Amino acid sequence: MVRLFVALPVSDAVAESLRVICNGLPGARWVPPENFHVTLRFIGEIDHGLAHDVHDSLARIDAPALELEIDGLDWFGSKWKPSSLYARVKKTDPLVHLQKKVESAVVRAGLKPESRKFCPHVTLARCKHTAVPDVERYIRERKLDGPATWEADCFTLYSSFLSSSGPIYEAEAEYPLRLMAEPADAWG
Repeated sequence: MVRLFVALPVSDAVAESLRVICNGLPGARWVPPENFHVTLRFIGEIDHGLAHDVHDSLARIDAPALELEIDGLDWFGSKWKPSSLYARVKKTDPLVHLQKKVESAVVRAGLKPESRKFCPHVTLARCKHTAVPDVERYIRERKLDGPATWEADCFTLYSSFLSSSGPIYEAEAEYPLRLMAEPADAWG
């Protein structure tokens, strides 16, 4: 069995911009910058045969490269208990198009369709014993000073191993995204 997910890696420059703001929230367990990503589809634990089918299906995706943009901070959880803090990723048409292609590929490989709504984000921290007012204050006070946009020229199939110090991710396969074609010269 292997635990998998499909994601877009975050550029080093944007990861550094995010890393700088990852402090000052009581009860937060910060995600290491090397684990920053935008999940396109969580797969979960599957057998190796199905994992190969998923890989083969993902390898057939044809989609253009796209630009991603962090457009603020937010949190998941109940209105009384935050579970995680994240950087929102702007939900653009090209991003939604790629996510739908990934979802279709995974379903074609034999998995059930995802029931959760796609909410593009980069998880910054897992929250345990973190109060709502602390999260809201953190979000009000933090702003990215560095780069907040990057171009994704590939997406990745990651394996995930859960350890006592947090998840360990390993890139199992990268799938290139088509470079945007230059406009044709009208004169020839």
